[in-house]
This record gives sequence, C-alpha cells and structure tokens, in this order.
Amino acid sequence: MMEALGGGGFLGWNFPHRKAKPFKSQSRKSKPSDSAEATGGTGYRFPLKQAATAGSLAFTGDTIAQLIQRWRKQKASEQQHSLSRSEQSDEDVFWTALLDHDWLRAVRMTSYGFLLYGPGSYVWYQYLDHCMPKQTAGNLMMKVLLNQIVLGPCVIAVCFAWNNLWQGTVSELPNKYQKDALPTLLYGFRFWIPVSILNFWVIPLQARVAFMSMGSIFWNFYLSSTMSK
Repeated sequence: MMEALGGGGFLGWNFPHRKAKPFKSQSRKSKPSDSAEATGGTGYRFPLKQAATAGSLAFTGDTIAQLIQRWRKQKASEQQHSLSRSEQSDEDVFWTALLDHDWLRAVRMTSYGFLLYGPGSYVWYQYLDHCMPKQTAGNLMMKVLLNQIVLGPCVIAVCFAWNNLWQGTVSELPNKYQKDALPTLLYGFRFWIPVSILNFWVIPLQARVAFMSMGSIFWNFYLSSTMSK
C-alpha cells in the first residue's frame, strides 16, 4: 500500500549512492539551501523535495475529496427542495465552494504528508533499496509484500492518529481503528498491489513519477474521505 512513493524511491525518484569526495582546503560559500539539505556531513538530511511532493499530493487529494463531498450534498439538497442549479451563476458557485472549503482539514492532510508521510516513506524505500538492491523478480515481489504488511498498517495508524490529534478526539482513536482501519487496509491491498506491480514491470523509469503521482492523488482522496467520516 501507499506505493505512490514507489519506484525504489519517493515517487519514482532514484537516489544512487555516491562515494564521498575528499575534503578540499578551498571551501565554497555556504548557501541558505545547504542547511535544509545537510546537517554536517553524516547527519540526518531532511528530504525536503520528497516531503513537499507528499504534502502537495495530500492537499490535492483532500481538495478533490472535499469538492466531491460538497457536490454530492448540494445535489441531494437540490433534489430535496426541487431547486434549479441555473439559479446560481458560475461565479457564485466558485465563491461558495471557496468559502465552504474546510481549510483546517486541508492543513491537517498537508502537514501529515509533509512532516510524516513524505520523510517516513523516503526512509522506508531507501532501506528497501539498501537491503534488496538488485532488480529481480524476487526482490520486486518482496518489496510489494513488505509495503502491504509493514508500511501499510503503519501509514494508516499514523494517519488516523494525526487526524484525531488535530481534532482533539484522541479518546475516540480506538473506535476509529476498529471501525475504519481494517477496511482501509484491505481496500489499499486491492489498489496498491496491482499498481505497484505495474509500476515496476511496465512503466519506464522516467514516467514513474507521473504514473505514481496519479495513484497517490486517488489514494489521498480516499484516505481523506475515510478520516473525515
């Protein structure tokens, strides 16, 4: 599950290991971006690009989820009150959708993707590549399997906990796990296993980012809808 960050890296980005170059006496001037990319040679490097990508995809998926939910409610309301959609102009519909948008919910999903999902998945896929560097059928199937039985449950558990923490309903978290965790996980199996296999076997490396990004947007839409029930 969540193979949207797949392709051996985050969203198909590969990160080859480079040998460290000897330190030269002539030092270049430091740039502001250096502090975000490195923390002193062997220190932890925050995956800023991966985190930003995950955050933007989470925001996109949540926005789609909110728009569809509001459209369904509006359609049901129109049918109930026999209202005509032509009574509102396109501009009115736009501003209504903008004002009714749950921006706090959008921030919850975006911060989850940026702070937790992106960096965590980056570390996970780097670990898989380190343990199984060869592109063999056995390694492929093992990566897909580990994603489902290890990464999948962890992602769902953290995502639900993050959402309840923001809403101040941590006491309801056990009921949330009992009600939605297993159905979400099983639904993820049906979606991400075939997508993962297709990504590794058919999609070329240069197209994996676009392919898996589309899958990630769909999954973030489903996950946002599930968490907001």
